[in-house]
Amino acid sequence: MVRLGTGIGWRPEIAEAVERMPGIDWVEVVAENVCPGHLPESLTRLRERGVTVVPHGVSLGLGGAERPDEKRLAALAERAGTLRSPLVTEHIAFVRAGGALTASSPIEAGHLLPVPRTRDALDVLCENVRIAQDALPVPLAVENIAALISWPGEEMTEGQFLYELADRTGVRLLIDVANLHTNHVNRGEDPAEALDGLPLEAIAYVHVAGGFERDGVWHDSHAHPVPEPVLAVLTDLASRVSPPGVLLERDENFPEAEEMERELGAIRRAVEEGVERRGVKPAAVAGVRPGPRQGSLDAARERLALAQAAVLSALVAQAPVPEGFDRVRMGVQARALAAKRADVVAKVAPELPVILGDGYRTAFLAYAQTRPMTGGYRRDALDFAEHVLAGRPGDTSARRALREWWLERSGSKPRSRRPAVRLARATRRVLLRR
Repeated sequence: MVRLGTGIGWRPEIAEAVERMPGIDWVEVVAENVCPGHLPESLTRLRERGVTVVPHGVSLGLGGAERPDEKRLAALAERAGTLRSPLVTEHIAFVRAGGALTASSPIEAGHLLPVPRTRDALDVLCENVRIAQDALPVPLAVENIAALISWPGEEMTEGQFLYELADRTGVRLLIDVANLHTNHVNRGEDPAEALDGLPLEAIAYVHVAGGFERDGVWHDSHAHPVPEPVLAVLTDLASRVSPPGVLLERDENFPEAEEMERELGAIRRAVEEGVERRGVKPAAVAGVRPGPRQGSLDAARERLALAQAAVLSALVAQAPVPEGFDRVRMGVQARALAAKRADVVAKVAPELPVILGDGYRTAFLAYAQTRPMTGGYRRDALDFAEHVLAGRPGDTSARRALREWWLERSGSKPRSRRPAVRLARATRRVLLRR
């Protein structure tokens, strides 16, 4: 077991601050945001100082009905090798649905969505994890996620589901105590009971993050200070086992370095308090051993695929809410997904809010209501621009700027900026208008 120590999520916005922070033993990076051939200089300097870097994937969708994509697995393996990481991590979640298993168009959530805690989902997840383990050069750890919605008819608790997963695959667990708190508020699940059921020896490290509550719903924002209830869950965990590593996550609304250092100090104190409380280990809840299976794993994949496609279609394509789901919570989740799409597209294509001004967000949310994401956020930005161009009358300066932006990025290769080529393009546009 690798002892990581205290770490922080590395983000470009706080790269310099992270380099200067005292007591940082390791950092975690979003795997999809790192290009192996062009590592940020900050990460290179941290590695040269002996700081461990762990890639954290967000797009595999190990909890989805489909088998993991080979190209995504190869990309994650490449990042682990480039960063010389002792392990890689991903999520117990599904992020896309539809496709061949349902004979429908594939759609994406753009977010981590919960898998049902059923035997079908567990069987599929276990095989997907094994496929990932075989493709990766280092051990894999998977993270429990936060959820706004609950699946009806679940057959296991959080602790039992994770116990079975770890027992059947040998996968390590990344336990997010903020997500345990989120599920306590949103789904009425006791964090202590979840911890009771975990195979504590399988924990690779722990995430700690902030959020906020609105109208009885906890939003795991990663953009707010870590609240006391989350620190209390961390203390409870540390009273049971010494976590090999603890990491502070912050994805936006970054505070000054001093405030992040104070949060890291509070995290260290919460762990120390847990160690002081450590005594007799609580009795673990026995895992639920699935009984004899009826039918094949392929049949389980098909059943799970249909269920996940129905849920995701309700969230992003205005399909009816499946029976048994809380319609209010599904509405909250749908609005949250649309808002996140608007925010992330604004980050990957920052020119769009500049070109469209105050009208960007309203226009994007209207677009998102009827057009699910199908090819990732960069494709989503291009599709949105094309949608606006198709429906925006007049030859305004904003329209011209948006058209130039779209033409520059929608081709198979960037448009040439050589003066002669640009003149030829301009001439062709004039001739086409006649």
